[in-house]
Amino acid sequence: MTAPERRILGALAPEHRDRLLGFARDVSLRAGVRLFEEGGAADRFWIIRTGLVVLDVHEPGRGALVVETLGEGELLGWSWLFEPYRWHLGARTGGDVEAYEFDAQRVRAAIDEDPAFGLAVTRCVAAVAIGRRLRAARTRLLDLYGPPGGKTAVAGGEAP
Repeated sequence: MTAPERRILGALAPEHRDRLLGFARDVSLRAGVRLFEEGGAADRFWIIRTGLVVLDVHEPGRGALVVETLGEGELLGWSWLFEPYRWHLGARTGGDVEAYEFDAQRVRAAIDEDPAFGLAVTRCVAAVAIGRRLRAARTRLLDLYGPPGGKTAVAGGEAP
């Protein structure tokens, strides 16, 4: 997936993008800030403007294992959109980050009020974030647990 395809705002029609940005507040986050933990309440989400955020999963005995790194224009968090509104991964800033932060409850209320907006946001989150994130997690897990030194089969071919 190319960088523009990973950017959520570019995937929304202008009227839906403008409506979503109406709920945004600008935030600056320092390097090393823990944004959320697996299983925690997913009450907000972010769109990264600058910087990097590392997604991780906790493995007992091994600690936090990096699943993916997100950058400019990418959506951080999709668990806010689906019950039970709990994070599936953890996240921390990989450096200083500038982002748009959204209150999930307010955005969900707007989604419920306007079916066209709701469908656009839900489709966008599913296409841009969820599908890609699941593929990245699967690939990372295959890297960690696949045969040592061997090729691991992944969707669409083999990993190098």
